[in-house]
Amino acid sequence: MPKRTNVVVFDFDGTLSASDSNFEFVKYCMKKRPYLYAYLPWIALWAAISKFNKAGITWRQQMRHFITKQMVHDYTPGFVSEHKKRRFGWAAEQVKKEHDTGNIVILISASPNYTIPKLVSDMGFDVVLTSQMDSQHPWKYKFLCFGLNKVIALDYWATQNKIIPNIVRAYSDSKSDLPLMKLAKDQVWIDRKTGLRK
Repeated sequence: MPKRTNVVVFDFDGTLSASDSNFEFVKYCMKKRPYLYAYLPWIALWAAISKFNKAGITWRQQMRHFITKQMVHDYTPGFVSEHKKRRFGWAAEQVKKEHDTGNIVILISASPNYTIPKLVSDMGFDVVLTSQMDSQHPWKYKFLCFGLNKVIALDYWATQNKIIPNIVRAYSDSKSDLPLMKLAKDQVWIDRKTGLRK
C-alpha cells in the first residue's frame, strides 16, 4: 500500500538561483564558440513567439537547436562551476533545514537533466526531477518538466516509490508553477531578482 509521506518541493531557476540556467547555458556555449552569435536573430524570433505559448516545446527547441552532444560534454563542467556562484545565499541552508525536519526534499526543474543534477549535487536533495532531453540531440525534449508537467513528474516518481506525497511546503518564483504550488499547504513565493520572499 502507498504510504502518505511529507515532502517539500523546490523550483531552481529564479527560486534558489539567480537567472535561468537553461538560457545561461546557451549564452555560455556562445562565449565558447563565437560563431554561434549568428543564431541571435533566430533566437530572438522564437523568443517573441514564446510569448504566445509559454508551455510550448517547439520554440524552446528552436532557440537551442545548435546545441550538440559534444557541447554538452565539453562545456557542462565549466558552466556548472560558474553558475553555482549565482545561488542565493540562503538556498543551501534552507534546503538543509527542510531536510533536517525529516521531510523528503525534492527539486523539480524545467531545465535540462544534463545541468540541473550537477548544479545541485552538493545541496542534499533526496530527489531531483528535471526535463528529460534526447541524449543524442540535447536540444530535443523527451519530457518537458514545466507547469502541470511538474505535477505529473512528481506523481510518477511517487507511484514508482509507492508513496502518496503530502506537499507541506513548496518554493517557486513563477506563476507557471501554480499547478504544483496549489497542492502545497504552505506556498513560499520568491522574488527572482532579489532572492527574497515576496
